[in-house]
Amino acid sequence: MVDSLSTPMLRRAADSGEAPHFAALLERGKLVPDCVSTFPSVTPVATSAIATGRGPDEHWIPAMNWYHRAEGRYVEYGSSFEATRAFGVFRALYDTVYNLNLAHLNPRTPTFFERLGDAGVRSACTPFLVYRGRTRHQLSLEGFARRAAFAADFRHAVYGPDELFYGELYSSRPYPCRPTLARAGTRDEYSACVGEGLVRDDLFDFLLLSLPDNDHHAHRFGPEATVTSIAKADHCFGRLVEAGGGLDRFLDDHAVILMADHAQVPVDRELPLIAGLAEEWRLLQPHDERPERAELAVSPSARAAAVSILAEGPRFERIHERLRQLLVQEDGVDLLAWLNPPCHPERRRSEAEPQSKDLGAPPAEAVVRSRRGELRFRPGSQQRDRRGKRWDLEGEWTVLGLKTRDALLTSDAYPDPLGRLWAALVTPRAGDLLLSLAPGYECVDWGGASHVAGGSHGALAAEESLGPLLFVNCGPADPTGQAWSVADVYPHVLAHFGIETPLSS
Repeated sequence: MVDSLSTPMLRRAADSGEAPHFAALLERGKLVPDCVSTFPSVTPVATSAIATGRGPDEHWIPAMNWYHRAEGRYVEYGSSFEATRAFGVFRALYDTVYNLNLAHLNPRTPTFFERLGDAGVRSACTPFLVYRGRTRHQLSLEGFARRAAFAADFRHAVYGPDELFYGELYSSRPYPCRPTLARAGTRDEYSACVGEGLVRDDLFDFLLLSLPDNDHHAHRFGPEATVTSIAKADHCFGRLVEAGGGLDRFLDDHAVILMADHAQVPVDRELPLIAGLAEEWRLLQPHDERPERAELAVSPSARAAAVSILAEGPRFERIHERLRQLLVQEDGVDLLAWLNPPCHPERRRSEAEPQSKDLGAPPAEAVVRSRRGELRFRPGSQQRDRRGKRWDLEGEWTVLGLKTRDALLTSDAYPDPLGRLWAALVTPRAGDLLLSLAPGYECVDWGGASHVAGGSHGALAAEESLGPLLFVNCGPADPTGQAWSVADVYPHVLAHFGIETPLSS
């Protein structure tokens, strides 16, 4: 998985000769050029979908930053170094390393590492946000670093694949690879070093090779400047190929899936959502001494955001209505979405107790509004989309650029918009209002940072939501003509090893 890889940039790097190994895979494999990410199209949500075969409605990871209603606090997975510092470095790392996998991810939604482990298939991964598996791994730090980690409560064993490599923290065996978990832009080399050893020593049947540096490069320099970082990812993958005896022999012995979690778009304007809402309401702060006084919790996730209303009863309704009026007119906001009725008691209860088996009746409908109008929709029977789901719609289809093509509901501007919005809205940890930003805009995060003058992602729009999905020696005979999402890889990985599972919905 190459983070933030887009199909046009993959092809550009391959055609230029900068990515010869990826070019060879493109020549020998079956490419889906428009595999759809989640909404928000950010790494924690998308990688959870890849690893579980389910969307945020079922895997429960809602965003890069989100309000944990049961604990009355924000969860921050690393929007920026500044945001990490604002919430506390150790707290943010604890959420990212431990809680994402062992507390936040739905325990009833198994990862492919868990399913493979149950079937006796040897699995491995290099640093990847979602690693939950069946094998216990102890903290691998030594000396002063180990004492410092223990002082910060980084002392726990975790459960992952048979071979787990997570930077400085967890290494299932002592390969001479310099760990670089805390240094963006140097992580591909660590993955390559570890992967090279795993191939050479024949230690896996399934390896998730995570190559995240393309994301850092695109954030910093913009998505059009990523040929360099794609070439680096290609070189790192090439180290595994050479350890396996060269490309022909490697592909005789291995099947390969090359994919992305999302893409990126250029951004040149900041949306100061936190500062703007603070002019009218008291916002929950990262370290709030009086959290009971807060009226709103604001969760920016790059080019998406969520707002959670902390008031109850009639005041909740008044604030919700006022927010709808303000946000839809805000420069930088493209789409505003919520569930109707806005204060849905069953959903609010499930946010506090997401493992409850009784989550109540489903919401009546979802509403999405823009300056183009308003559309209401729900799962139903009227219109069938490209993924085979049926929807009842009322209002302006132009809000989401919807039209029918070959009798199927589709949108060129927003891939799979109804399914992605619905999954984001009904997840137990959703905010009360969700925002997808207009072209060129990115939210300022809680650390006061943004990627303006570089690249970003998170919105529902097509350019940042579509990435390549390439099958070599595996997958369906002809993947073209189908509507693919990042969650659809899961059943094909399991099927490759003879493990039965229903295809992702």
